[in-house]
Amino acid sequence: LYGIVGALVLRGVFIALGAAALDNLSFAFLLFGAVLLATAGKLLRGQRAGHATQVHVETMRSVRLLRRLMPVTSDWHGPRMFVREHGTRTATPFALVVMAVFATDIVFAVDSVPAVYGITEDPYLVFATNAFALLGLRALYFVLQGALTRLVHLGYGLAAILGFIGVKLVLHWAHGSWSWVPEIPTLLSLGVIVSLLTVVTLTSLRATRRLPATSRARH
Repeated sequence: LYGIVGALVLRGVFIALGAAALDNLSFAFLLFGAVLLATAGKLLRGQRAGHATQVHVETMRSVRLLRRLMPVTSDWHGPRMFVREHGTRTATPFALVVMAVFATDIVFAVDSVPAVYGITEDPYLVFATNAFALLGLRALYFVLQGALTRLVHLGYGLAAILGFIGVKLVLHWAHGSWSWVPEIPTLLSLGVIVSLLTVVTLTSLRATRRLPATSRARH
């Protein structure tokens, strides 16, 4: 509950900042597009290198910062994030988990919010899509966790989608300065995204059809 509420609040802040940037900065779409293109390149390099996405909570900067600011008890106290031990206010391991969730969501919001703005400029729709995605992810986590072991090409598909939306945002910015620069329609964008996800799913299932579970995990 803490993670979802905190993620929604952080997404709301990022969406509001994005809307303010679009209203006041003429190069906002160019900036958003550059962020997505850089993220796509990083994701593609990681996929080609075969790097597994593993996060160690103890090494996260936000967690280390909390440990520096206040002591952390080794005992869990249910859903309580802070307790008082020996007259000193201390954080619990649950507080570290919540802090890690918040920090991770900030990283995701850096590219996910500009990506949604590449489809629609309505802040309400942007927030609604993010909210439904977060709420749905909690319910579908265990289903998706099992499916991801077979979607070995998903990284390529996500990189292609982020790169495509990045190009779309750059073209949208350029069209505002030079009318002869073409724009990519929203329906075409949705069609490309659905097609990429479909192709990636089919190629992944074909590639892992005869692979044992251990080989899938390594991919």
